[in-house]
Amino acid sequence: MLLGLLPGIEVVGAAGDGDEAVALVARLAPDVVLMDLRMPRCDGVEATRRIRSEYPGTQVVILTTYADDESLFPALKAGARGYLTKDAGGDEIVRAVEDVLSGDAGLSPKIQRRLLERLSEPAPAPAPVDPPDGITAREAEVLGLIAEGLTNQEIARALHVSTATVKTHINNLFAKTGLKDRAQAVRYAYRHGLVQPPGSAIT
Repeated sequence: MLLGLLPGIEVVGAAGDGDEAVALVARLAPDVVLMDLRMPRCDGVEATRRIRSEYPGTQVVILTTYADDESLFPALKAGARGYLTKDAGGDEIVRAVEDVLSGDAGLSPKIQRRLLERLSEPAPAPAPVDPPDGITAREAEVLGLIAEGLTNQEIARALHVSTATVKTHINNLFAKTGLKDRAQAVRYAYRHGLVQPPGSAIT
């Protein structure tokens, strides 16, 4: 009823679930679908994915009660160009429809804030790499410092151990891995992900 009263919007169909929504899009080719998320048989995320894949001329704006991350991000990844919660007023719905038709994102202020918060959250630390070939964590640390170009003396200072201890670690490393020199050790460290290549970044 609300949509029918909004200027510039003509309601051409209504669906009771995701499967019906996809079928109506195939038949009616609407410009925009206002999609709920929680529906029987086929939910809104899957229906959005199918519509955007099979009928790319139709844009999807999510209109739902749910604004949690588990609802928001899968819907956007499925191809939704807009996301509103059901407390949105008529002006906000019209603006979202116009935005997605012009190629912009039709996001409510609340959703925009959540996206910005998510982007500003620190990235999780990368999972530690288990050292291969039975080398110990300390030996892997020494290997990483070799790959960074440190000498035995510099490694000893960095780890607060003696140069003799560093040599012992290197001898053990070479014996376990079959390496013959420091150049091979560097390649081994990069190949097994024990160090990141110069200029790379984990995001």
